[in-house]
Amino acid sequence: MPNFNRVILMGNLTRDPELRYTPSGQAVADLSLAINRRTRTQEGEQRDNTTYVDVTAWGRQAEVIKEYFTRGRPIFIEGRLQLDKWTSQDGQRRSKLRVVLEQFEFVTPRGSESRPAADGGSRPAPRGQNRAAAAADADADADAAPPSDDDDFGPEALDDDVPF
Repeated sequence: MPNFNRVILMGNLTRDPELRYTPSGQAVADLSLAINRRTRTQEGEQRDNTTYVDVTAWGRQAEVIKEYFTRGRPIFIEGRLQLDKWTSQDGQRRSKLRVVLEQFEFVTPRGSESRPAADGGSRPAPRGQNRAAAAADADADADAAPPSDDDDFGPEALDDDVPF
């Protein structure tokens, strides 16, 4: 029977990401997310239950997260669970679940505007891209030449010309 190991989370960073490099030069970032779940008590009061999750990002994603994310900033992540096991200095066996990041997205914090799109609207950064790359894509879209009138597909159909 096949197994499935996928985690999807959205939360706020509890601290600035910690970036380091392995001896082979691979970037690794450790981050911690706080994920709030609001519930109501029997008395009708709202209560926030917070779950803290450790996340590890590798490679270019680790560097981008370190560059653009700080404590308190929201992030949307997808990844997989990994169980870390070790023996403590006092001889106790320890284990801890962590999420190994596979993809992430920028999340616009409440009360702030999302980045403007080339068409004057707004759109979120594409999945897995950093802001600089997303901004470059928007600039490229804005600089693209409009379609010429001598294309092989003829003039654009108007809504009145559509038969359905």
